[in-house]
Amino acid sequence: MKSSTVAVFLSLSIATASGFVSPSSTSCVKKQIQKLFATVNPQEPSVAVVDAMPGSLPPLKNHYYLLRHGQSTANVEGIISSARSLAGSTKHGLTLLGIEQGRNSAPSLIDFIEQDLNDDDTISTKEVYFYSSPFARAKETAEQCLAGMRANEVAKRIEELGLKVNKEVILDDGLMERYFGRLDGTELLTYAYVWPVDMFDPTHTAFDVESVAAVSTRLRSTLLDIDSKHDEGGNHIVLTSHADVLQITQVYASGLDNVGKFSQYRFGNGEVRKMGRTVDTLPEPVPLQPPERGS
Repeated sequence: MKSSTVAVFLSLSIATASGFVSPSSTSCVKKQIQKLFATVNPQEPSVAVVDAMPGSLPPLKNHYYLLRHGQSTANVEGIISSARSLAGSTKHGLTLLGIEQGRNSAPSLIDFIEQDLNDDDTISTKEVYFYSSPFARAKETAEQCLAGMRANEVAKRIEELGLKVNKEVILDDGLMERYFGRLDGTELLTYAYVWPVDMFDPTHTAFDVESVAAVSTRLRSTLLDIDSKHDEGGNHIVLTSHADVLQITQVYASGLDNVGKFSQYRFGNGEVRKMGRTVDTLPEPVPLQPPERGS
């Protein structure tokens, strides 16, 4: 990439993130971004390119919970890890801290399930299923959460609630990490080249990244597919995935007007949240900032 292109892109990103780009000039900035990258071809044929956000997510029959993977070796190295070749491999798996975070997610997950069970309007089969991205860090987190459910106190709560936890982790390519194109393998600070632009153009593919719109499209398809596999409804389904993917999932599912603002609702390593269907279920947004090494 030419240095002039990088300079323009960075200046636009910084201006947007800092509030120096006014709403009246957003359309102009968007046109500049699109002009810069209109001829860029994706590096990964399996990653779709779309020109619009998908329609809203229809009502689902089951209860969904979002679990971000624990600390991975890529987090510690401080690099972006999104290559599709990682699916099914053991590369960039959990650190010892990540294993602990995965196990410690179990009580929080049971808390959310119990809250749903205590809701008078809840229909529940009390069946719990785990779906995961095929990347090692996500799959291992799901496995560690299941291990945490076998711990004495958590196991006791599960028994008291009458939950039936299915021990198989079902891998689903639709939950894979957001693809970061030419930024894959680079330092985490390069997220700052992408996230500010996401906020005003969810279809952009700068640096061959998978757009927010494309991630939303595949997540919509994935959720509808998973929901159809549990057509009886009332199941408790855990989706174990990655920060960008889960943040996009939660804001898209909630109906937030601008899904491109997903980065203001960041998940911590090993954090669990219920997938809400209204904007008021979202946590308070926080100022945009790149993640630190190790997170």
